[in-house]
Amino acid sequence: MEALLALVIGVLGGSGIWLVLRPRTFQVIMGLTLLSYAVNLFIFSMGSIFIDKPPLVRPGVPADLQHYTDPMPQSLVLTAIVIGFATTALFLVVLLASRGFSGTDHVDGTREEP
Repeated sequence: MEALLALVIGVLGGSGIWLVLRPRTFQVIMGLTLLSYAVNLFIFSMGSIFIDKPPLVRPGVPADLQHYTDPMPQSLVLTAIVIGFATTALFLVVLLASRGFSGTDHVDGTREEP
């Protein structure tokens, strides 16, 4: 399971970096989104991922990570998802405004020939 998670994080990170280096603005935005997914999975995997273990302390059960899942990575990832969604929406609005002003979404400002 750890190897599969590491492979998924590597593929998302590599694809995100490849898209960030592309000349079109929309591809850069998609690359940043993939990079944020990779970082979120990495942060989430750093917390102790256990199935059927609650993140909240219950009475009568010792308060250690053998009986619980660490809630901090979960809260960080949830916050990062919300901030990433808002940032992506802002990037898309800026992209549409830039395309309206310049007529293209290339970084260097050149137009494509049909």
